[in-house]
Amino acid sequence: MRAASYEKNGAARDVLTVGEVETPMPGPGEVRVRLVASGVNPSDVKTRAGATRKIAFPRVIPHSDGTGVIEAVGNGVERSRVGERVWIWNGQWKRPFGTCAEFIALPATQAVRLPDKTSFEEGACLGIPALTGCHAVTLSGAGKGTTFLVSGGAGAVSQYVIQFARARGAKIIATVSSDEKARIAREAGADHTIDYKRENVGERVMALTDKRGADVLIEMDLSANAKLIPAVLRPRGRVIVYGTGAEATIPAFFLLVNSVSLQFFLVYELTTDERAAAIGEITRMLEAGRLHNRIGPVFPLADVVSAHEAVESGRTIGNVLVSLG
Repeated sequence: MRAASYEKNGAARDVLTVGEVETPMPGPGEVRVRLVASGVNPSDVKTRAGATRKIAFPRVIPHSDGTGVIEAVGNGVERSRVGERVWIWNGQWKRPFGTCAEFIALPATQAVRLPDKTSFEEGACLGIPALTGCHAVTLSGAGKGTTFLVSGGAGAVSQYVIQFARARGAKIIATVSSDEKARIAREAGADHTIDYKRENVGERVMALTDKRGADVLIEMDLSANAKLIPAVLRPRGRVIVYGTGAEATIPAFFLLVNSVSLQFFLVYELTTDERAAAIGEITRMLEAGRLHNRIGPVFPLADVVSAHEAVESGRTIGNVLVSLG
């Protein structure tokens, strides 16, 4: 089969190659999926670069997210699953071979049925972004009238956070960095947007909440934004953190005095129950036509380097994909 791979960490153009590798066979409890699309996430490019961890296998086929059709099953998996359209989570988490290939073999539970009305391209966005967004909202305890402040409102995860929070009756304020990103955040369901490059975020949040502050802050980069917490969050509010660019310095005295809850989570390490709950909610919203997936640039497998560089540029809107079908 054809696949993208790398054998050392480094820049995409220096280490990524595309060529023939052995087609995997499904082992006990596994399925083999003929892949149609592979999602490229920031964590994928950071892993390839060695920014978050060093390469742990002689060869790595990158990417955790993808979609395709089950074409073979191993012992212990019902043969009725052959032909099933699926989306994949954790394809390359603690495993050498991910979704940037024509085939992948992995545990059957990591291949989730894709609703009939959801395209393969949309399904390739679900593994990291949608699961992260859904679980973040669940941890927040959101209900009708809860006010969210979502950082980076046009980002892939934030788009899902906004939709899941909106579905629970929350009010959403999103920070953005341009008029275009403000439009995108509003299309996802944000009630208000704040351009952090041109406006005072704390003052705007207080004005929009009658000086009460947001109930929940969903944070993609704690190291960059921790200093903002005292200006935007109400006493006994919650900060849900799913990412950080570096080690963070937190306003500990404010958090202590105001009994603020600071909750971290890593989407790759959800418990079985947590993941099942998130998958169930994603499926229900997809089937009801209430979950919209923003597709960004789509690259052929031969141009996987450009796909990685597009993610690293930080200028793309929507989920970057590699087409394999």
